Amino acid sequence: MEQDILSVVSAGECGFSKSQRAIAKFLLESYSTAAFMTAGKLACAAGVSESTVVRFAQELGYGSYPEMRKALADVVRGRLTAVQRIRAAQGLIESGDILTHVLSSDIEQIRLTMESVDRDEFERAVSAIVSAKNIYIFGLRSASAISHFMGYYFNLLLANVRVVSESSPLEVFEQIVHMGEGDLLLALSFPRYSTRTLRAMRYAREWGATVVGITDSPSSPVAKSSDIVLRARSDMVSFLDTLVAPLSLMNALIVAVSERSGADIYSNFERLERLWDEFEVYKKTDE
Repeated sequence: MEQDILSVVSAGECGFSKSQRAIAKFLLESYSTAAFMTAGKLACAAGVSESTVVRFAQELGYGSYPEMRKALADVVRGRLTAVQRIRAAQGLIESGDILTHVLSSDIEQIRLTMESVDRDEFERAVSAIVSAKNIYIFGLRSASAISHFMGYYFNLLLANVRVVSESSPLEVFEQIVHMGEGDLLLALSFPRYSTRTLRAMRYAREWGATVVGITDSPSSPVAKSSDIVLRARSDMVSFLDTLVAPLSLMNALIVAVSERSGADIYSNFERLERLWDEFEVYKKTDE
């Protein structure tokens, strides 16, 4: 298994220069804070120059300091409480321009996802969805918004889709009790990972269903419990999870399924348009 950054830093301490050891010491002792620091702030905290911090990141094999910081964030994200997130993120947003910071971060997450997503796994996921007997979409906590979004559009395309909901009168596990061979569980979870989602994944596999995990990292517990893994980068902005990249990946998945499902998309949506007109679902532009 690939070592995390803290293990790499700890193992390499003996070969570091004096300045590099100062950086390593700070990272190992204060990694939850360092994960949200700019290169300049980390340099100040460790008592070295900013250029030394940048070279240290490159020495560890990262192309840039932001890549090293992302690796640190991956280690600590699942461990921090909401209060700890707020305190830690204060060191990252240096200026008062929160709007630019958040939007720039979201753009970067989409770019990184596009570069790293496994195209073969994506095609396997599309094929599994199209051929499934029943599709269960399981995303709780912050992932519930994406699961409902996916469920809304999949229900326009397919007749065998069920969104597992925390707001249902049934407990979430009661909603998947009939899952079995030929069925598919689409499980979405990002740090902090939902224990109920992980239990649902284990249940699905025990009963012969295929599990497609949608998560942020190959080392996440969701990835380890999946038959097929789709990865989309996520990040923290203060106490909240930014899930713009996962949502963009879901957009691609929905479009791909619509192309591969073999259903008559045009006639299906013509029928929907007649229903929407009959029940006045949308306001007409000429009114």
